[in-house]
Amino acid sequence: MKTKTIFICLLFTSCLYAQNSEPIQTDRPDQTETPSLVPKGMFQAETGFSLQNNATHAQTLTLPSTLWKYGVNENFELRLITEFGIEKEQNLESSGLNPILIGCKIKIAEEKGIVPKTSFIAHMSLPNAATTNRKTEFFAPEFRFVMQHTVTEKMSFSYNLGAEWDGFTAEPTFIYTLATGYTLSNKFGSYIELFGFIPQVEKPMHSFDGGITYLITDDFMLDLSSGIGISKTAPNNYIAFGFSFRI
Repeated sequence: MKTKTIFICLLFTSCLYAQNSEPIQTDRPDQTETPSLVPKGMFQAETGFSLQNNATHAQTLTLPSTLWKYGVNENFELRLITEFGIEKEQNLESSGLNPILIGCKIKIAEEKGIVPKTSFIAHMSLPNAATTNRKTEFFAPEFRFVMQHTVTEKMSFSYNLGAEWDGFTAEPTFIYTLATGYTLSNKFGSYIELFGFIPQVEKPMHSFDGGITYLITDDFMLDLSSGIGISKTAPNNYIAFGFSFRI
C-alpha cells in the first residue's frame, strides 16, 4: 500500500510539472540551434530522416539522425548524437554508423534589450565509436554560439556562429546560420533560413531552406523541411522529416 501511494504521488508530481513547463523547444528541423535548454530532470529525443541530392548524381540518406538530450539544471544540458548514413553514387553504396558525438549546451544569457538569448554548444566526436568504414583518425570537436531575438509575439530571429573539424585534418570548417521563425497558430510553426559551411581551404557551401512544425502535445512535435543549394559546391537539394518528444 505504501509503495502504491508513493507511485501515485510521483505520477501526480510529474503531471503537474509537465503542465507547468513550456512547449517543447527543439534544435531541429532547421540548421539553427535553439538557445533554449531541456527543462531540469527531463529527457528529450529529436529524430530525423533525410534525403540529400548532391552534385555528381550522388545521394546521402540519413536513417535516422537522433539528438539525445538531458536537462541537468537550468544552465546545463547533456547531449549525445547518433547518426546512421547511406551514400549512393552510381553503382556504389556505402552505409554505416557515423562517429558518435557527446557534448553539452550551456546557458550564457537571457534576452534583455539588444542582448540576445544566448547559449554555447560543444560536441566531440569519438573516432572509434562508429562503423569500421566511418571511423576517423582523430577526435573531432565542434562548437557554436547560438543566439535568439524576439521580434514580435509571433516572430523570432535566430543565428549561430561556430566551427567544426572532420577528424582527418586540422583544418576547420566555419559555420553560420540565419533563421526567422514565425508562429502560425498554437500548433503550427514555420521558418526560413540561410546557412553555410566555409572550409578553410575549399570553396564555401551556402544553402537556403524552410519548414514547418506541428505540436501534437506540449511534449511531442512533428516537423517537415526542405532546402536548396545556392552555391556550386553546396548540395543540390534535400528533404527531411522527423519528430521530437520529451519525458
